Amino acid sequence: MAKIETAPAEGTWTVRTDDGVMVESRNAVELREGSYDPVIYFPREDVAMALMERSDKVTRCPHKGEATHYHYVGASARIEDAAWSYEAPDQEAAKPIAGHLAFYGDKVTVERV
Repeated sequence: MAKIETAPAEGTWTVRTDDGVMVESRNAVELREGSYDPVIYFPREDVAMALMERSDKVTRCPHKGEATHYHYVGASARIEDAAWSYEAPDQEAAKPIAGHLAFYGDKVTVERV
């Protein structure tokens, strides 16, 4: 089983699309899992959820459980499955990301500012 560690993500983090900034957070959580690159998860209260539409796509991680996906629906573009969320992670170590959203870096820009 891959070791999962979470910690507050230091600094301010943003998510941008061609439409502009859709997330700005000082409350993001960094998740590290085994040898994978760290992933930044954003609390929903910091995400412009009015621009997010739940997708039919559901995936499963053997360590974190079931992930729901979200499309970005903005003024100039729709980005299919731009984000995912673990509503109720399986492992206790992943509980801090429950209900948070993470974004695919090849579809939007995720960066520390």
